[in-house]
Amino acid sequence: MLRRQQSRQKQGRQQQSEETVAQHFDLNARLRISWLGWAQTLRQQVDNRLLTWQLATRRAAIAAAIGLVCALYLADLTGMGMVTPDEPRYAAIGRSMASSGDWVTPRLWGDPWFEKPALLYWMTASAFKLGFNPDLAPRLPVALLSLTFLTFFWWRLRIEWSARVASCSTAMLAASAGWLAYSHVAVTDLPLAVFFSAAVMLSMPWIARQERSLLPVAAACLGFATMAKQLVPLVLFLPVLAIGWRRWRDWLRPAPLVAFAVCALPWYILCTLRNGSEAPRVLFVQQTFSRFTSAALQHVQPWWFYLPVLLLLLYPWFPLLVLFPARSPRDPRVRALTAIVAFGFVFFSASLNKLPGYLLPLMPATFALIGIGLDRAKRPGALMVGPIALVGLLPYISRIAPAVLAHGFRSVKIPWQEPLLWLIAGGIAGGILALFGPRFTVGAAAALAGAGLLWFQVATFPEFDAAASARPLWLAGHPHCAPNLTRGLLYGLNYYAERQLPPCPPGEPNSKEPAVIRRLIE
Repeated sequence: MLRRQQSRQKQGRQQQSEETVAQHFDLNARLRISWLGWAQTLRQQVDNRLLTWQLATRRAAIAAAIGLVCALYLADLTGMGMVTPDEPRYAAIGRSMASSGDWVTPRLWGDPWFEKPALLYWMTASAFKLGFNPDLAPRLPVALLSLTFLTFFWWRLRIEWSARVASCSTAMLAASAGWLAYSHVAVTDLPLAVFFSAAVMLSMPWIARQERSLLPVAAACLGFATMAKQLVPLVLFLPVLAIGWRRWRDWLRPAPLVAFAVCALPWYILCTLRNGSEAPRVLFVQQTFSRFTSAALQHVQPWWFYLPVLLLLLYPWFPLLVLFPARSPRDPRVRALTAIVAFGFVFFSASLNKLPGYLLPLMPATFALIGIGLDRAKRPGALMVGPIALVGLLPYISRIAPAVLAHGFRSVKIPWQEPLLWLIAGGIAGGILALFGPRFTVGAAAALAGAGLLWFQVATFPEFDAAASARPLWLAGHPHCAPNLTRGLLYGLNYYAERQLPPCPPGEPNSKEPAVIRRLIE
């Protein structure tokens, strides 16, 4: 009996001990679960806050980038008057269309003028109809067209490649000297470049995947491009057809042909019917074919002219040309873009007459290739040192650019010691950024280029206005006759006078050279 009682007591103590241990482990388990739950909750809260911060930062960066681009292209369109011989003439023709109501026959000071098709004139005339002033009306449509294309360019690159390729290529194109400069002057080069490049980008699905759904839209863009500069876009488009030569008949289907004809042919037909054979003779024979062989157009340049011009147009991104494919790539889209750039460069170099703006249609394809190469590069941050160093030259360039615009490179003495110091300083800044923040170097380089070019505009446009525009002369005294000026200044003076001024006779007050005139013609 005693043994049974002792055995029961022993079993009770063991059971109590086991229950105590179980309770202890249960408490530990509960504490562990509670701790893990609290840690997981804390981690989720931190992750949510980090995600919220990253999204907010990204949205702020996107908003800042959009604001910077809009400021670059819209903030100072009237900071300088009409420049170059072409801009005041094109603007005058657009104003004449708006005032006369004749949207078919281009007229310069009352006489028919058939050097270019009507697209740019229609854009300018529409702006005049809306009531914009003589400096803003010609340039605002061009700037808005450029901004629209930048959005379209990003969208198509994102679809065909990736968001990174699209962002890098578009940022570099928007912050390049050539594209930005021609977005600020009312000449035909930018409308041609926009519609030709749009046709190329819309052809990428056909080249890569044999998709024909976008061919009518691409053909329509080619039609608008011919309304900017005659047959040039059709010649530049030949590499696209060559890459897809097995399926070139797709472009002869009814939809692409009708789209092209509707956009391109009506004005040419109407203008010829109204003005006879003189219109097609000037448009195609004199202004298109004669540019290859005749020196009468006064733009004769050596064969190597476009080598430095290309670097200038791509500033500050031309060091990234090393990213161009060294051999024929497998991707037919990359082959097409490479062929467009190479063929276009050789084509324009073969012409006897050359102007810098002729290369503008090649710039979107060039920056698309650079963006693709940058996306594939192992150390993209290190490649940004060169462009950042070149941005450092902007303070020096701002001092010599007005004289270069007014008189050309040959008339300007360029000391090389100072730009070398600016270049070294920019290179050091770029190297530090690439070393300590490689992930942000590409975006920082684009932001620096955009901010630098915006400062350049604010700092130099008044100097451009004083050195290369007739607006200060017109505002100084509204002369009733034209003094002895260069061709570009004379056309600008006629534009602001809204009529063709007669030459000042000897002895007239306006024939002398007051300070503003001496500053313009020195």
